[in-house]
Amino acid sequence: MGKVGERIIFYEDRNFGGRYHECMSDCADLHSYFSRCHSIRVESGYFMVYDRSNFMGNQYFMRRGEYSDYQRMFGWNDCVRSCRMIPMHHGSYRMRLYNRMDFGGQMMELMDDCPNTMDRFRMSDFMSCNVMDGHWLMYEHPNYRGRMMYMRPGEYRNFRDWGWGMNFRIGSIRRIMDGI
Repeated sequence: MGKVGERIIFYEDRNFGGRYHECMSDCADLHSYFSRCHSIRVESGYFMVYDRSNFMGNQYFMRRGEYSDYQRMFGWNDCVRSCRMIPMHHGSYRMRLYNRMDFGGQMMELMDDCPNTMDRFRMSDFMSCNVMDGHWLMYEHPNYRGRMMYMRPGEYRNFRDWGWGMNFRIGSIRRIMDGI
């Protein structure tokens, strides 16, 4: 469970109306709590919101704030099916990216934000990843735009398991830290 105060609230209607459900930790299946979601309030902490159960599908990074009509603001659908609390990391950040599955081929190490993987590494097709320290967001386009993927510490041996499909390229990568 999250620290006291880390909380996200999902509302069925715009402008924080209708039925609502509060989460203070990971929830793999929100469907039983509400049928649709049109507004979200993050009271504190960081969360990833997913449009499918079990932390699958499109992902959306949510930080403290009010999203009174998040569909219109971001172009998302009204399906919020799971959410994951992102723990705050205090320490170093480190990940290794590989151009082949199972940590094969050329390895690139990253310890800071990267607004453009093509400029920095001369590639954007990564096939596996090992996140050693910190929590990260990967984006499909440079300058932290497009679809995103939350990466927490662990081994990611095959990009197909990340849920992006066959054509996803990593255009930029950002550390999740206070102030992003």
